[in-house]
Amino acid sequence: MLSNISNFITAIVCLIAFFVIQRIYHKEKLKSIYASNSVEGIMWFALAILSWGIGATLNILLTQVFNFPQTSSTVISIGVFFSLANSLFILLSIPSIQHKEERNIVIRIIERFSNKEVFIIFGGILVMIASVFLISFFTRTNGNASNNVIWLIDIPISLVVAFALLQELNKAFNNREMRFMYLPTFALFLLIVVAVTHRIFPIEITSKWINIEIWNAIGITTSISFKFLFVLLFIILLYSWKLLAEKEEKQSELQESIFAHHKLESENETLIVANESHLNTIKLLKKEITSLKKKHDELKSSSKIELSDRQKEVLANLGICGKQKSYTEIAEAMNISVDGFQTHIYQIKKVLNISGSDGKGQLITYAKNNQLLEFATIQHD
Repeated sequence: MLSNISNFITAIVCLIAFFVIQRIYHKEKLKSIYASNSVEGIMWFALAILSWGIGATLNILLTQVFNFPQTSSTVISIGVFFSLANSLFILLSIPSIQHKEERNIVIRIIERFSNKEVFIIFGGILVMIASVFLISFFTRTNGNASNNVIWLIDIPISLVVAFALLQELNKAFNNREMRFMYLPTFALFLLIVVAVTHRIFPIEITSKWINIEIWNAIGITTSISFKFLFVLLFIILLYSWKLLAEKEEKQSELQESIFAHHKLESENETLIVANESHLNTIKLLKKEITSLKKKHDELKSSSKIELSDRQKEVLANLGICGKQKSYTEIAEAMNISVDGFQTHIYQIKKVLNISGSDGKGQLITYAKNNQLLEFATIQHD
């Protein structure tokens, strides 16, 4: 009776939990908050819960619908099969438990294999179970002994998985500063040990030490308790993953923001330095331009042609009527000797650096271009 109640509770709770966790898995997979390994861990965790639910459901069908006894090799073998499947899925989910400490040796071994290889290894174990199941049909003299042999295949694996799970959960909770979860994880380990131990002790031996009903109640209670505690711890861990991932995401955004801020400050400082450098360059250029302009003015001033009033008069008269009159005619009009006029022309050419056959034309042009015609004392006829 207690066994049936246990299976009913396990089937209902585990199947409901599976669908809820599957929804969480698909939701988080779309959101991509976690690393892919963590999302995959949620899937394996859901399958571990599902294996319990299916195992309990099949147990109910076999015992209640098809009237198989609980001690039947078929019922027990199916139970062992789904227990092993549960251990497999738990093993595959454990690597997704995030922490920064060294992994348990079992998990390190599991991580060396691909999921396909892990399934092959467990497939070999299931073949062993099938072999034991067939052997049990030929050893009917002591049915309980045969059933105990079948459970002995699952129990060592369950204990190894339970110990690895205990270590990884404690490391994860320690990493998240949730050390208060050590006690529940240790309680989970003890419940698993009691539950699996309950399976292998023959009733004949146990009845000598404890009442059978109490012993069965202990087995059923621990079986249900560790399943519920397992689901509870993984849900707590699941949401701690989420909170940690969101925290790390915010920290990452903060770091990126700080980095961007520092980068902008650095670029701003570079621009300020460059601007100051450009301003200094502009100042230097202005200073050089001023200096060059000053030198130019000095050179211009030093190279400025200074003509005497008489020379200006000669040039002006030449500019007025030089094209129509000769030097002699202009000299007579100015009432000076031709030699004196020629001397003035020679000196003017020397000052203006004029030479060549067209010297007269150049002098006329210079007089007109430099506003010297106003100094003329004769008029053009």
